[in-house]
Amino acid sequence: MTKRAPLFALLLSACVGGEAADVPIGEVATHVDDWRDEVMYQLMVDRFANGSAANDWRVNHDDQVLTAYKGGDWQGVIDRLDYLEELGVTALWISPIVRNVDTDAGIDGYHGYWAVDLEKVNPHFGDLATLRRMVEECHARNIKVVLDIVTNHLGQVFYYDINMNGTPDISIAGGYPVNPGDPGAGSRTPVTQITEYDPDYDARGVQSLTSLGEAGPAPIRFFDMPEIFRVPPQPEIFQRREAYNLRGRVIDWNDREQVVHGDFPGGLKDIDTTNPTVRSELIRVYSDWVLKLDLDGFRIDTVKHVEHEFWQVFARDVRARLAAAGKDRFLMFGEAFDGDDALVGSYTRPGELDSVFYFPQKFQVFDDVFANGGATSKIADLHAQRPINYGTEIQPGGIGIAPHRALVNFIDNHDVPRFLWRQPDTRALRAAMGFLMFEEGIPCLYYGTEQDFSGGNDPANREPLWWSDYATDGETFRWAARLIRVRKRYDALRRGEMRFTWTSDRTGDEEDAGVVAFERTEGEAYALVVINAQGNHPSATVFEGAAMAVGVPAGTVLADALTGDRFTVEPDGTVDVPVDAFQVRALVREAEYEAF
Repeated sequence: MTKRAPLFALLLSACVGGEAADVPIGEVATHVDDWRDEVMYQLMVDRFANGSAANDWRVNHDDQVLTAYKGGDWQGVIDRLDYLEELGVTALWISPIVRNVDTDAGIDGYHGYWAVDLEKVNPHFGDLATLRRMVEECHARNIKVVLDIVTNHLGQVFYYDINMNGTPDISIAGGYPVNPGDPGAGSRTPVTQITEYDPDYDARGVQSLTSLGEAGPAPIRFFDMPEIFRVPPQPEIFQRREAYNLRGRVIDWNDREQVVHGDFPGGLKDIDTTNPTVRSELIRVYSDWVLKLDLDGFRIDTVKHVEHEFWQVFARDVRARLAAAGKDRFLMFGEAFDGDDALVGSYTRPGELDSVFYFPQKFQVFDDVFANGGATSKIADLHAQRPINYGTEIQPGGIGIAPHRALVNFIDNHDVPRFLWRQPDTRALRAAMGFLMFEEGIPCLYYGTEQDFSGGNDPANREPLWWSDYATDGETFRWAARLIRVRKRYDALRRGEMRFTWTSDRTGDEEDAGVVAFERTEGEAYALVVINAQGNHPSATVFEGAAMAVGVPAGTVLADALTGDRFTVEPDGTVDVPVDAFQVRALVREAEYEAF
């Protein structure tokens, strides 16, 4: 569905060759009916496709060097939309677009998380006109565009001049209190090594240090290195001390004060999001990008490093501004990289985000069960926590779906090793993909998963997609495309409520080991999904003579949308569904069955 607003008399600045030019924008519209209908595809622009040689500067073509710019750009996305259409995805989550610190300590900012100017595009990816055209081309194919944004930090745009000598020192030494902040601490270490780029956390703020001891809060000094975009940041508020927390890097990840107020390791400078001016500027610049580009959603980085009060203001004000422009159902989902289900779910409290990236499921289901053969009862146990830990109320002005029913599900992403690195059996991956596509929520496929990429930890999991030659005849690609087609065909598999009908604690030779089964119901629409999550032997929805009870009448004939196999519900309301090792079944009423 596309709901259009009147043409806005807005102008945007297109960065062409580093210069600004006024380019009129087109219409802003609502392109989404129900986000649960979408299949999201996460791509890193620099690694997806290289469509233009014009921005191939400082590109490293050595396949062994994955910490450098590789040449992907927005024109490349345009050029490969046929590939994405054949796969069947309907929404793209693209990496950040804003200008970054270009390189730091031998590593490039190709990923987009080292922002220096929130109002200019990264010229490595093209100009703003190309970016706008990319979004338009996506919308012409009914593909939505979700932008990755960062509100927690900027790149390493300044250093703490701890010894006040006016130059950034990698290490300095001096007598420093053993317990900073403790007025009774009389002892001092004889030698302390400190980096002015990334000093350790100090709750008082990073302190100056001379040979005679401390000398108050350390000055901060912005870099002036325009050749790598390491310059004073924009907007101008970010050139002031009061825009930052200035406490140094997190060293204890169990300390919430450090997690919220500390710099992200690597010298990423933590923004003071309690500052009203900072909040207003973040709301303005990011909602401006939506209006300039006609975006459909935000994936928001590092949300657990920002206080809840910020999200309550940011989400409210962004929604209000976009709604006034005619943009409704704008998705905002956050990344809280954590296995703590209650913590992750807390960012979907009333008035906050529409959804979150479902990390607890990634760890407890896709890793523990599908990759490592754990008990499928874990899946139902985690799902039972959704209405407890995640918001059950629709966010005012949000996407119209309660967060606990719209979680963004994923198998792997750019911050964790790929599934096949942990479990090299591609059958296990395809079983996991079946669960991903047929469970409740919004499925998100990481680029390259469909090509059996198997890289380990960052940066090995950020391979250029052109290594695959964009093949569309591979078994995993074809399987993903088929799952997506089946999902699109049946309402219950997209929007239905989810109720587990069979899971097992058994992981050995038992007849139901590895089985997970659940019903999806939406009004009269019905589907029954049965998956064998282990590869040792065939299993079934039966144990010691007791078969699986289902919620459709006796005599109902169910057809597997993936194989055409038929199963009839017994007079006692049960059905025994066999599944081969790592097999996925999606059963629908026979009258609704359509062969693919």
